[in-house]
Amino acid sequence: MNTDHSGVRFFYLLFDLLLLNISVYMVFYNSPMYNYMDLPGRNLYILHANISELLAYILYSRQNYFFTDSYTERVKSFSIRFLILLPILFLLAELFLPDGYHKGFLLEYTAFFYVLKVVVFYFLYRFQQFRYKKGYAHHRVAILGVGNSDLVLGKLLIDNPSLGFKLAGYLSNKRLQSDFATLGELDELPTLSEKYKLNMLFVSDPAYFTKENTQTLLSKCNETGVRVRYILMKGYWNNPNNIGKKKESARYFEMFNPQEIPLDRLTLRTKKRIFDILFSGAIILFVFSWLFPIMAILIKLNSKGPVFFKQQRTGINNKTFMCYKFRTMTVNSDSDSKQAQVNDSRITSIGSFMRKTNIDELPQFINVLLGNMSVVGPRPHMLKHTQQYSELIRHYKVRHFVKPGITGWAQVNGFRGLTDELWKMEKRVEYDMEYLEKWNFFWDIKIIFLTLFGNKAYENAG
Repeated sequence: MNTDHSGVRFFYLLFDLLLLNISVYMVFYNSPMYNYMDLPGRNLYILHANISELLAYILYSRQNYFFTDSYTERVKSFSIRFLILLPILFLLAELFLPDGYHKGFLLEYTAFFYVLKVVVFYFLYRFQQFRYKKGYAHHRVAILGVGNSDLVLGKLLIDNPSLGFKLAGYLSNKRLQSDFATLGELDELPTLSEKYKLNMLFVSDPAYFTKENTQTLLSKCNETGVRVRYILMKGYWNNPNNIGKKKESARYFEMFNPQEIPLDRLTLRTKKRIFDILFSGAIILFVFSWLFPIMAILIKLNSKGPVFFKQQRTGINNKTFMCYKFRTMTVNSDSDSKQAQVNDSRITSIGSFMRKTNIDELPQFINVLLGNMSVVGPRPHMLKHTQQYSELIRHYKVRHFVKPGITGWAQVNGFRGLTDELWKMEKRVEYDMEYLEKWNFFWDIKIIFLTLFGNKAYENAG
């Protein structure tokens, strides 16, 4: 089944062209058969190779979402494209390359290109298998209903772990029996999501596709912080009168995302992740590398305890992660339950300086590199606050649909620090929701700029 993520194909094309150009240069400089160093028109050969691959890709661009097929299927797919590439390559060579062009050069780099893809994808698949085995790449899924189609869908998820979904069980209002575990009823979703660490609900029963039932279901899932996917069956969403406008592909089935936000799109998430890696890597290399030993000495001289403060925070999809900061307080037993107060006696003198200048947040760039956080996003809260405010603020957990950030839209608008009154957290969530719904890359750049130079970003710091 084809994915309608055009950006996925574009990234695969860029990846193919990267491997192709590596192959051309490797053969040009290291051929075991001929010396191509004096080959005339080298740039023309390179252009010819890229145009040929582009045409082959246009003629056969079949790719599946992520690595959801087997390795042998992937090899079969690019082997077919390779067979298409060869005649295109030599046909264009006859038309555009100089008379007497070196056919051996074309054969060598295309053979190298094919072998390189086989090897590279082998290691990519091994890496994916490692991630699946460790549970890094899974959504923990419950299926709403225990009808025949639901059981077929459950078996599909169990038999194909590379799809990225780990089936926890089924939810039912009728408590029907099945071969798989029935976790409970839909009304118990808040409790069940905590117990079974659910972060996604699959719905294939058409009874839930009505406007009224959809609104009820979305409200319940938004309050719980669970993502919803409608499984497209029997052509229901192909009807133009129905909702099906935004679809995702997971190889064997299509899904409709009724909670779609910009960062649900693979291409936008990839752009944001690339920026996160480059930006955080630069900060760690050019700032953190020399500032860390200075701060470590000052922290150690100022008070007893570790240099870093580590605390569990709530991350994307309600997953818990370990957040790093420079320690700004004396070691105490209230750090996981009590926020810093005005004139808090626990804050050290060097800690007060770090909090006012945001230096204490620098170690979180390590979290960004590890993939737990983003440079920009809703600020991660301690677990007690997640539990507390999710009961007080409706749809509070929707802010966990994206990665938490070192800085965010709420913070540059002055909503940071102590939340001793409920309205302060409500305003944070309001700004976070606006960020989720309207995200774009240049907004992230604006937030970073305001974090560094905006006046409101330093309000309530300390």
